[in-house]
Amino acid sequence: MKKTYDLIVIGSGSIGVPVAMEFARNKQSVLVIDSLASPGQGQDKKAIGGIRATHSDKGKILVSKRSIEIFSNWKGLYGDDIQWKDNGYSFPAYTEKDEGVLRDLLKIQQNFSLNITWVSPEEYRELNPGITMDGLRGSTYSPQDGSASPLLFTQSSYFKANEYGAEFKFKETVVGFEIEGGKILSVKTNKGIYYSANVLNTAGAYAKDVSLMAGIDIPVNPDSHEAGISEPMNPFMGPMVVDMREEPGSKNFYFYQNVEGQVVFCLTPDPPIWGIKNKSTSSFLPMIAKRIINIMPVLKNLKVRRTWRGQYPMTPDGFPIVGKMHELDNFYQAVGMCGQGFMLGPGMAELIYRLITQGYHSDDREILKSFDPYRDFKCQEVFK
Repeated sequence: MKKTYDLIVIGSGSIGVPVAMEFARNKQSVLVIDSLASPGQGQDKKAIGGIRATHSDKGKILVSKRSIEIFSNWKGLYGDDIQWKDNGYSFPAYTEKDEGVLRDLLKIQQNFSLNITWVSPEEYRELNPGITMDGLRGSTYSPQDGSASPLLFTQSSYFKANEYGAEFKFKETVVGFEIEGGKILSVKTNKGIYYSANVLNTAGAYAKDVSLMAGIDIPVNPDSHEAGISEPMNPFMGPMVVDMREEPGSKNFYFYQNVEGQVVFCLTPDPPIWGIKNKSTSSFLPMIAKRIINIMPVLKNLKVRRTWRGQYPMTPDGFPIVGKMHELDNFYQAVGMCGQGFMLGPGMAELIYRLITQGYHSDDREILKSFDPYRDFKCQEVFK
């Protein structure tokens, strides 16, 4: 007799693994399929570890707030150290335009009960000693935001999912679906056929390809971002620094010191670099080094250990695509996380469980409107 799962998840990254854990924890049978050799080997292992609720939309704010609750209590709940650190986030303003944008957003963020304030230049200097004061107009500061290790979190979630009964198939590539009567009956791979009541696409940079196998196009396209990490240093930084100023080659950049003392940094390329190439470039390190030294000159002798390149699966508006597809009654998307899958993952997993099982909480339907696969994509996430 063939086995039929309650859910098949395609992709074992920052969304797929927590979803598997959540379903298995709630006694649902779940199978995760991934073409790679182990969980988190796509874009998840390339995340820099930042976790914030300081977004510009109710949906992402509330999901991220829940994620922070989960991350910050993970060790107490499950016994595993994921290197959680409530170092906070800061968005310093050096232009009148950026100050105006940040102060306007502050009202929205505080309206959703975020612990975020505006601090003066002098107060910010106390938080991040060594920051450039020339032209500094102040900064937002959200102390409950933080950071954790994507590797340790994904591994812990994977082992917990296994303990709860989730199944994983690695080195197995989805090649198509058996579709009949407006439903997916089975998922076909290069090694077998698997049956399920529901199918969830969490394939990250390859989400569009998976969706097209079901005959549905989605506006998710990966663009490349580069990041780097230094050798460990004695603790000296407070919150993550996000510099919103545009410069040739980059829209913004951000950096922080992790729990091990390493400085981790990344920038948003301008124009976007579309595609899935993973080879590091020669232009990244000189560009970001100049920006880091400009805003925090004390880091001029920072020793960089390595750089890498990964993809942000982007949507036109910077918001995820999460929801049930009209074309197929049991096909769901949880894609287009725009490089924020790690920070959204735990809260998103709970939301997806309630979506598929229809056990909605009071805010869920409004949150899902922000992520609706059929929205017009005209709004724009300010912090994408």
